[in-house]
Amino acid sequence: MDNQEVGIDRLAKAAESFIKQERWSRRWTNLLKFAVIAYIVIMLALLTGVMDSSNHTTSTKHLAVVKIEGTIVAGGKVSAETINSLLRDAFKSPDSVAVVIQANSGGGSPVQSALINDEITRLKEKYDKPAYVVIEDICTSGCYYIAVAADKIYANKGSIVGSIGVRMDTFGFTGLMEKMGIENRSMHAGTHKAFINPFGEKDVEGRKFFQEKILERTHQQFIETVRAGRGERIIETEDTYTGLVWLGDEAVKNGLIDGLGDLGYVMRDIAKVDTAQLYESEKSLIEQLMGDISTETAYRLSMMLTGMK
Repeated sequence: MDNQEVGIDRLAKAAESFIKQERWSRRWTNLLKFAVIAYIVIMLALLTGVMDSSNHTTSTKHLAVVKIEGTIVAGGKVSAETINSLLRDAFKSPDSVAVVIQANSGGGSPVQSALINDEITRLKEKYDKPAYVVIEDICTSGCYYIAVAADKIYANKGSIVGSIGVRMDTFGFTGLMEKMGIENRSMHAGTHKAFINPFGEKDVEGRKFFQEKILERTHQQFIETVRAGRGERIIETEDTYTGLVWLGDEAVKNGLIDGLGDLGYVMRDIAKVDTAQLYESEKSLIEQLMGDISTETAYRLSMMLTGMK
């Protein structure tokens, strides 16, 4: 009996070992299948990207669309370098009948905005094509600086428009530092080199100089650009250049914009074409995937916050 029990025990262990090996084998097989499928999907996406590398090409008469979304800043996705390159492609296309900037931005760098404004003006003259701006949620400050270069500006009645002003945010920690026993030991050469240092005492003279020589002059350049772009259409009041904002329907009345309308309106009724072609920078596969992931994450988060499923 002892030998039989030993034999049975060995058979049981062998069977158990075999079952474990089968499980691991199935797991590795499934993992391998997943890896192969993932590889095929990625390769197809890469091949699609290669095949679509002829960006901005179409043989149909169309309205060329360039989007300005987010903060206007050098080195960002809404910089003069990026936007002006897209504008050049849009204007020079023999099949684009007009160019529309779809704007949704609260502004940003006055220099980047001015560079884009200048390029729109130059391209309109070079290619003899009209340029329009369609405002979505918001077009204020630097965004409006850009918009006034267009022949016509349209918005929704609820769009926020304006903010013709200049700002620079500063702050000071000196009171808090004193309470916490923290001492400022920064060093500088030049009387006003650290006039915006948040850890030092307020430099009244340096701030006054910056206000007059930088902020006020930049504001005046902004005002002159608006006047040059809008001409007699803008109805100037004491509020126009104070940095205030208006909704789209009021912006029509005071001449900040020309009318209420969306991209479809400009395409059908102004440009009189059936197609709108988006001109955008090519995205890498990673950027496309991350974009999809971030969109899905934002959607899930909004559903959680609103209690919807």
